[in-house]
Amino acid sequence: MNPVATLFLALAMSTDAFAAALGKGATLHRPNLKEALRTGLVFGVIEALTPLAGWFAGKSAARYVSAWDHWIAFGLLSVLGARMVLAGWSNKVEEDKPTSHSFWVLALTGFATSIDAMAVGAGLAFVDVNIYSTAMAIGLATMAMVTLGVMRFDPSAFDLVLATQRLSEVTF
Repeated sequence: MNPVATLFLALAMSTDAFAAALGKGATLHRPNLKEALRTGLVFGVIEALTPLAGWFAGKSAARYVSAWDHWIAFGLLSVLGARMVLAGWSNKVEEDKPTSHSFWVLALTGFATSIDAMAVGAGLAFVDVNIYSTAMAIGLATMAMVTLGVMRFDPSAFDLVLATQRLSEVTF
């Protein structure tokens, strides 16, 4: 795979993590660079490891993995969505926003947004590609996009959390 294709793949794989990072930044009280880099690092490492896992799985048992990978993504995203809907329905008034997210919340969100990277890794197992440099490019692009996503949130523009919760309620 040529470098331009690798770059486009890395950017495409980081877009869902970027969207999640906008939400993470919206829920924080004035996110600082340290928290943005921490979030970016967690997402980037996970997003770099999942194509490797997919590649190894694709090399050894592609037909078995492809039968259930979408169910893992469905389950993780359903849990996160249900949690968001329940938070939207609660009448609890949040006076103070947290200044950081727990590692496990970031890891779960990072894993949920990287299931597609695992599928891409499985697909790359059948192509002549250096999976390590491709995975590193995906991880670095995700780290950069997530860091920018957390820092980009401007709380004076609109209440992204409330808008997302209302949209989730309407969807369900």
